[in-house]
Amino acid sequence: MINLTINDQNVSVPDGTTILDAAKSVGIKIPHLCYQNGLSPTSACRLCVVEVEGVEGLAASCSYPAKEGMKISTNTERVLAARRLVLELLLSDHPKDCLVCEKNGVCKLQRYAYEMGVEGSRFAGKGHHYPIDSSNPLIERDYNKCILCGRCATICEKEMGRGVIDYLYRGFETRIGTYFDKPLQDMNCAFCGQCVSVCPVGALTEKQSKGRGRVWEMEKTATICPYCGCGCTLDMNVRDGKIVKITSSNTPGINHGRMCVKGRFGYDFIHRDDRLKHPLIRKNGELAQSSWDEALGLIAERFSQIKDKYGADSMAGISSARCTNEENYLFQKFMRVVIGTNNVDHCARLCHASTVVGLATAFGSGAMTNAIDEIQDTKCILVTGSNTTECHPIIGIEIRKAVANGAKLIVVDPRQIELTDISHLHLQQKPGTDVAWMNAMMNVILSEGLHDQGFIKDRCEGFEEFKTTVEKYTPEYVEGICGIPAEKIREAARIYACAQTACIVYSMGITQHTTGVDNVLCTANLAMLTANVGKKSSGVLPLRGQNNVQGSCDMGALPNVYSGYQPVSDENVRLKFEQAWGVKLSASPGLTLTEMLHDNIKGLYVMGENPVVSDPDANHVKQALKDKEFLVVQDIFLTETAQLADVVLPAVSFAEKGGTFTNTERRVQLIQKAIEPIGGAMADWKIICELASRMGYDMRYESESEIMDEISILTPSYGGIRYNRLEKGGLQWPCLDINHPGTPFLHKDKFTRGKGKFSAVEYIPAAELPSSKYPYILTTGRVLAHYHTGSMTRRCVGLDWMCKQGFVEMNPIDASNLGVNDGDMVSVSTLRGRIELSARVVETIDTGVLFIPFHFAEASANVLTNPAIDPKAKIPELKVCSARVEKAVTVQVV
Repeated sequence: MINLTINDQNVSVPDGTTILDAAKSVGIKIPHLCYQNGLSPTSACRLCVVEVEGVEGLAASCSYPAKEGMKISTNTERVLAARRLVLELLLSDHPKDCLVCEKNGVCKLQRYAYEMGVEGSRFAGKGHHYPIDSSNPLIERDYNKCILCGRCATICEKEMGRGVIDYLYRGFETRIGTYFDKPLQDMNCAFCGQCVSVCPVGALTEKQSKGRGRVWEMEKTATICPYCGCGCTLDMNVRDGKIVKITSSNTPGINHGRMCVKGRFGYDFIHRDDRLKHPLIRKNGELAQSSWDEALGLIAERFSQIKDKYGADSMAGISSARCTNEENYLFQKFMRVVIGTNNVDHCARLCHASTVVGLATAFGSGAMTNAIDEIQDTKCILVTGSNTTECHPIIGIEIRKAVANGAKLIVVDPRQIELTDISHLHLQQKPGTDVAWMNAMMNVILSEGLHDQGFIKDRCEGFEEFKTTVEKYTPEYVEGICGIPAEKIREAARIYACAQTACIVYSMGITQHTTGVDNVLCTANLAMLTANVGKKSSGVLPLRGQNNVQGSCDMGALPNVYSGYQPVSDENVRLKFEQAWGVKLSASPGLTLTEMLHDNIKGLYVMGENPVVSDPDANHVKQALKDKEFLVVQDIFLTETAQLADVVLPAVSFAEKGGTFTNTERRVQLIQKAIEPIGGAMADWKIICELASRMGYDMRYESESEIMDEISILTPSYGGIRYNRLEKGGLQWPCLDINHPGTPFLHKDKFTRGKGKFSAVEYIPAAELPSSKYPYILTTGRVLAHYHTGSMTRRCVGLDWMCKQGFVEMNPIDASNLGVNDGDMVSVSTLRGRIELSARVVETIDTGVLFIPFHFAEASANVLTNPAIDPKAKIPELKVCSARVEKAVTVQVV
């Protein structure tokens, strides 16, 4: 600590603190335009100057380090005169259109001019008249208002790692812009809007909210983003009962004010005209509007009839990772208590069922081991099966930070993803060969003595059998399987094993295989082999794809466990829930999602899911749903699945209800209601309670917090979760009681299961391999602008503009052989179906491999995908199947 005085006030701060931060620590305000918390200071605006005794010139407080014994003055006449001069110079070439400027009232230039009494400028600037760039629907750029603070360029380069904008020209002609003045959409812009969020004036604004209200007319409500599993905090800005815009939140959160394009601009689906506003009942083959009383009455009657006729296990329910913890808890409770079956599951079966099974086997817990904030301090990151910057952009930022801090990044992916640009190594494997290359890495670590023998001896079991299994997986042997050069495997193994701390980041490229559990077990083996688990900035980090996949699993929306992963087959556990719920419960594990669509299920209740688009072999799925005697779908839009339903119930969006989401790092966070339900829609938890009551079970709760109180009583890992404890950034489970601080990283000193378990895993090829008729390997995934089945993002103007239709990526060599040019329409077919879509000819994918995003129902990738499942996790192999590509035939009508 060092001691100094500021305006005759004694101040004590850590050595290395800037003068600006030292002043802030004692409540002394220093004006600034270019400084932005979290970014490196640029000292560009000179508005933050102060006097330092003994220093001749004025010091820029944002970058000048405080020193022991310094005497600083922040408001002398010399300082104020310098600041006024800066403001006059800025105003000399600044538009005076404050009355119509979007930043009126929150513009920092306007604020400081007011505070310092600067009414105009003595200087006559040349005056610029730059054209306003409104060529995209997301961000408007008016560089006439730019004050050259550089915040936007700094955050784009240093924080987002893109460098889309920078200073152009020199002298009085200096301005911010893109290279060669290209539109943002022609650059590498991700439209995250970070530049907009840090702009202190009106040069950069959100185009969608323009003219829809002043900041002081809007009421802000902090909540959690409804898209990926990052769990970012954001502010909903509401005027006249409508969400006008989304802005970065000052509330504590994992994103520290940062957002991606979906979080910032993906909100207009909330007020779309095609929102479901009333229940629908199928009459004479058509869905017709009805009342809640009629719809709920019919459901209760038909569910009861099916249960009485065929038994409780003829019914099944699909819960939702897009709904809150409270709603998922009540949904599984409804199925078990009211219907009497364990046939309940949700979309985690399609994304991270392998993780739950695999990590639970190895560690005793199927969750992400470490916190997101720890990534930036790790020394090595192995990313595999995760296009992180597109699918989990905020975690992508943390990976970029780690690399900037000196970490070695290894990317293992069939495609050249954005992270390969900053990686130390990119290993481009054939899809479906992950067990082979991970075993090869571990073969190298063992043969070169790089494993942690002490950790293995003290904290693990099953090592000898595992060691024997990996002996044959030499890099040379594996090169023939996966296509990765042997020396690259050796280099990757040495980097990972020799790092002081290392973490493995993966997503559905690892899990969505018939060997998904084996893949996950290999990640656990690799972490235990090098003692990279149970400590900070290490571990195995599965990235959940949706906002509440983790929470849905935690709440027991699974066929074999109650909340907190308590087995339905355990008599003591079952007795606890029977006493709490007042009914006898089934001891038999239920059907998984992939089984309930095709088995002898007569009645199906679907909440917030769209299996027609999300599940493999979509044509078969569609027919299976049509064959149900009674199908109920509860959603916010008439999705492809809802169109097949007998009854459709209108639910509300995340903005119209409260509750909690649990993000990928196990952090339980509050969402808050910002607007009233649209039309006659109702929150999912209220619908479930109403339906239960009509079927004879009294399920009454006054609020979402009352449901969480019940969850915490029955769920040990959530034992200390209470709403009042979640108001300052949430808590990471396990949180065992109301005094427990939460758990940032798992397995410290001891694994959840006691000792970590090594598994001997052999490489097994994918269920479907290329043949002469289907010579390509098809893999699927997501794109930055869209989310899951697209029912939300494709109804957002800006996101839809970024990516309007499906496409297939293919290598230029393959395209040339087929006579296909970039943008041509092609036909892609597999054993299960055929779709037509445009070709994107790219060098980022290997020959013989195709990639199709699955968001587009009209060109649904899942018409093609293989329904073969992992025998342990029952997850389908969405990442590998054999396919055929042909140039689409254009029929001319004469």
